[in-house]
Formats: sequence, structure tokens, C-alpha cells
Amino acid sequence: MLTIILDGLAYGMVLFVISVGLTVTMGLMRVVNLAHGSFAMIGGYVAAAVVAAGYPFAAAVLAAMLSAALAGLLAERLLFRRVYARGELPQALLTFGMTFVTIAVLTMMFGSSIRVLPLPEALAGLIPMGDRQYPAYRVFLIVSGLVLSAGLWWGIEKTSLGAYLRAAVDSPRMAAAMGIDVQRLFAIVFSIGCALAGLGAVLGAGIMPLEPYYALRYLVLFLVVVGVGGVGSFRGSLLAAMALGMIDTLAKFYLPALSAYIFYGVVLGLLLLRPHGLLPRRNAR
Repeated sequence: MLTIILDGLAYGMVLFVISVGLTVTMGLMRVVNLAHGSFAMIGGYVAAAVVAAGYPFAAAVLAAMLSAALAGLLAERLLFRRVYARGELPQALLTFGMTFVTIAVLTMMFGSSIRVLPLPEALAGLIPMGDRQYPAYRVFLIVSGLVLSAGLWWGIEKTSLGAYLRAAVDSPRMAAAMGIDVQRLFAIVFSIGCALAGLGAVLGAGIMPLEPYYALRYLVLFLVVVGVGGVGSFRGSLLAAMALGMIDTLAKFYLPALSAYIFYGVVLGLLLLRPHGLLPRRNAR
């Protein structure tokens, strides 16, 4: 049972790391970004190429975050700014189209096979846990997710960047009048969200393999985490990712034939009971 719980926590952490960037862009910046999985995919594919070139895993992680952040920054400046004020439908159509373009470009560049990210020796072994052993990689996922969540909470709640972001979201005109460069701030935050997506794609490649339709295959999961947790709620996304990761893992272990029905049935029930999410932002109620 301990192994199942740890598997669920590891899976939930991967969902959280990738989805938290979407929580920021959809909830705080109010952008319907259906291309979020594309930025994760870009980071993952770049990391796979870096590892294949003989560079260490740490370099691949850094390359993934930088490439996803750069792609996000370019997309925000060239495309997203044109649809910020045009409503949800233009944003959804633009970003959904971006997803197909990204899939086509990456498939053309890297081929249609699954991209493998070999783990470093330190993460490829097993860790003793009582009378059994558990993969060091999954323990690393859990610890990394906890450290990252603490860092993000501190960044959003305790730093000037987080304060500026909250002010810009609540009242962009007032924030601009106070000297905050709202467009520059949104570009920085958007690129950070994309960098986190790239990081999650690399760290979670052992659970969610990198393949040509990655951006579409897992998009629903990312949206579910944001919706169930509460759009714009950092703590809600963490809680939702942990809960859904655990539910999905338990269902696949005990009732594999019904696991998908159980997972989405629970999601439906949670959204009916808590339509604004488990821990919604105060102004979302």
C-alpha cells in the first residue's frame, strides 16, 4: 500500500509542476491557454536532444526550462498580446491552433518516435524502505515537487514580483498608473509558467512519456487540475494534483478496466460539489 501511495504522490507532483504554470496564465492573467502542453513538449524534446548529444541530465533540465521559457516569451509578445482583450473564444482558437503547429514542427524535427530521457545513475537505483525498495526517481519527484511548491508559494505571496502580479491582475489600469509595466510583467510571468511546464515534462518523462501527441494527450489532465483546484489558486492546484494523482493510481491498481471512468467520475462529482474549485481565489467565488 505504501508503494501505491508514493506512486500516487509522484504522479500528482508531475501534474502539479506542469499545471501550475497554466494556473498562473489562466487564473491570474485570465488567458485561455490551450497551448500549455506545447511548451511542456518543447522543453521535453529539447532536453531529450541535449541528453542524446552527451550532456548530463542537469544540463537537459536547464535547457528544457530555458527553451520553454523562450518559446513562451516569443509567443506572448507575438501572438498572445493580440488576443488578450478579445475574449475567450479567440484565445482558445489561437492556442489550440498553436498546439497543432507545435506538434507538426517537433515531429518534423525529431521524428514520430517516443523520446527517451535516460536517468542519471543517482536516480536510476532503488531506495530501501523497510522490507522493500522503491525507485529513487519517484522519491526525487516527490521531494522536487514539495521544494518547488514551497518556492512558488514564497515567490507569489512574499516577493515584490508576486505583489505586482496580484495588483496587475486585480486592477491593470491602477497598477499601470502606479508605475508597474503590466505588459512586461505579464511576459515575465508567462515565460516562467512555460519554464515550469518544460521542467515538469522532463521530470515526469518516466511517467508521462514524450511522444508526438504529448501536447494534446495530456492537455485535459492539465485543465482538470486547474479546474478542480480552482482557477488561479496555487494551493488549489497542488491539492487537486495530489488528490487526482492518488485517485488515478489507486483506480489503475485495483480496478484497471474502470480507472478512466472512476477518474473522470470523481472529477465530475468534485466540480458539481465545488464548481469554483476546491480552494478558489477569493474573487472567483
